[in-house]
Amino acid sequence: MSVALDFSGIFPPLTTPFAADGSVALVDLKHNVGMYNKTALAGYVVLGSTGEAVLLSRAEADSVLAAVKETAAPGKLLIAGTGAESTAETIARTRRAAELGYQVALVKTPYYYKPQYKPEVLIAHFRRVADASPIPVLLYSVPQFTGVALEAAEVAALAAHPNIAGLKESSGNVQRVGEILAMTPKEFQTLTGSASTLYPALMLGARGGILALADVAPEVCLEIFAAARSGKHERARQLQESVLPASKLVVAQYGPAGVKCAMDARGYRGGAPREPLAPLGAEQRAQIEALVRGL
Repeated sequence: MSVALDFSGIFPPLTTPFAADGSVALVDLKHNVGMYNKTALAGYVVLGSTGEAVLLSRAEADSVLAAVKETAAPGKLLIAGTGAESTAETIARTRRAAELGYQVALVKTPYYYKPQYKPEVLIAHFRRVADASPIPVLLYSVPQFTGVALEAAEVAALAAHPNIAGLKESSGNVQRVGEILAMTPKEFQTLTGSASTLYPALMLGARGGILALADVAPEVCLEIFAAARSGKHERARQLQESVLPASKLVVAQYGPAGVKCAMDARGYRGGAPREPLAPLGAEQRAQIEALVRGL
């Protein structure tokens, strides 16, 4: 299967809003997508880490996928998080996402049996998923949550698979991004998952970013991308510097609760995270609101 998709640009990993009773608030999700549709975002990542995917039931996940597909503007690339702990379940979720109209599957590393997940085990897992997937696969390395990082040698081995289109690299480790880019073919597309390293990653050859900060401030993320692409390096550097505090506090320190709080401050529908994640206190909210005003 040949992969002809272009991942250039900025993608927000959509948050999942919850109603007061704890159920998924699809109306709020559609409201947010409607607002994002007015921007130049390249597409949407649904059921990622920022979307609290691991806290959703299968039925809820399906309803979220369907709601975004229904609301997304034409031309937006739709990427579904489909990684599960078993290879069989990952394949089932990937096929379901394809049935619902998604163009790409974002597949995170399994992580529960860490000591057994040697490079050759992870490579075999991703190859089996890619063999069975009706849509291209985007590898997902997010060691801050899983404790498992895909290193350059593993990514290079997987890049040879015709149905593995690229990688979302979320470690924030610019050296690792550089090594991966050096060891993979030009058509293999690497995206950074860290807004704090967007500009340097683009300069090394990354195609774009899947950034939680783009849930809150898509405009500034898009402007860094555009400035880097058009050679306005001083502007890109200044903007990169300006987002560092928000990226650190909102995303890295407070996670989905921080992103949702910042979204509330910008007119999106963020709301509370799902338990066991705790909502932010008044002091934390005030800190985030002040920071977001600066963006």
